[in-house]
Amino acid sequence: MELIDAPVEGIELRRVGLPLVAPFRTSFGTQTHRDVLLVRVVTGAAEGWGECVTMSDPLYSEEYVDGAVDVLRRFLVPRLAAAGRVDAASVAQVLAPVHGHRMAKAALELAVLDAELRAGGTPLSRHLGAVHDRVPCGVSVGIMDSVPELLDAVGQYLDQGYVRIKLKIEPGWDVEPVRAVRERFGDDVLLQVDANTAYTLADARHLARLDPFDLLLVEQPLPEDDVLGHAALARQITTPVCLDESITSARAAAEAITLGACSIVNVKPGRVGGYLEARRIHDVCAAHGVPVWCGGMLETGLGRAANVALAALPGFTLPGDTSASDRYYRTDLTEPFVLADGHLDVPTGPGTGVTPVPEVLEEVTTWREWLPLTNRTGQ
Repeated sequence: MELIDAPVEGIELRRVGLPLVAPFRTSFGTQTHRDVLLVRVVTGAAEGWGECVTMSDPLYSEEYVDGAVDVLRRFLVPRLAAAGRVDAASVAQVLAPVHGHRMAKAALELAVLDAELRAGGTPLSRHLGAVHDRVPCGVSVGIMDSVPELLDAVGQYLDQGYVRIKLKIEPGWDVEPVRAVRERFGDDVLLQVDANTAYTLADARHLARLDPFDLLLVEQPLPEDDVLGHAALARQITTPVCLDESITSARAAAEAITLGACSIVNVKPGRVGGYLEARRIHDVCAAHGVPVWCGGMLETGLGRAANVALAALPGFTLPGDTSASDRYYRTDLTEPFVLADGHLDVPTGPGTGVTPVPEVLEEVTTWREWLPLTNRTGQ
């Protein structure tokens, strides 16, 4: 990848507010609305978009939207400006002195990468090494108020064509919901569960009660910093252990695999600092024979397009959380992603292949700030 043909003229930070079609409850809270931070990089040759997947509150991770705005404005964007003309492959190195804040860094890197690829006419999927033109889609089903409500929701998603069901679980909502779904829909449904760190190793005997249900995996049952605990748990249950929050880099993935803490990895680009690091995690896992799948953070069409491109790589052998737009939003920022035969098409246009619909973007924008760079760098 060559340097951007023209210098970065400026970066826009923009927040948009989107209501969810239904509340989405996990072990760490309930979301009814998304406060999404977008990053737009403008060069003389093209512009690119990135989506920051932080939540409004630091519940899934230590990052949150207000913090992402602050670190981008005060530290990340100024570092990018001071570095002069950089390509996307250099962004992570330029931003490395700032500790953490991987989701904010990922949004900035994607915006730069999107601008580069648009200027060069190259799709993101091709740049990452995709081998598929469409990807199978799973759906994540939140914690419900009752088992009958859960069964109705799962039935609707299966009727829509989703090829895999993921159930969010927590203590008190785990074995019985899984049993009910298996009894209602049978053993042929691809089924997995996600705990979002809600258990401890002391719950190993209880989690083993999920083994008879032939689940694809149990995702992140223990706290993210308890990798050794996951290794111990993996020896006590037969359901494959998948790590999510614990995997923050390719090195973290290699260490977890070596320790026996997981046999499957969920790759979330925002969580690991960007799509280039996500590709490295894919490569590490492939070298170890560990399947990966693409997780989701309730992205708009901007982030969903990039996720679909990533999920088209050869090591993504399990359906991801790359659901259709209408799973979360009545009106998406981009032209909607529509499920067809359980799959989403991989965008073929340059960059991510999608852009916001202007009138929708303006309607949902709640705040914006333009950060000019040319004058800062003397370019």
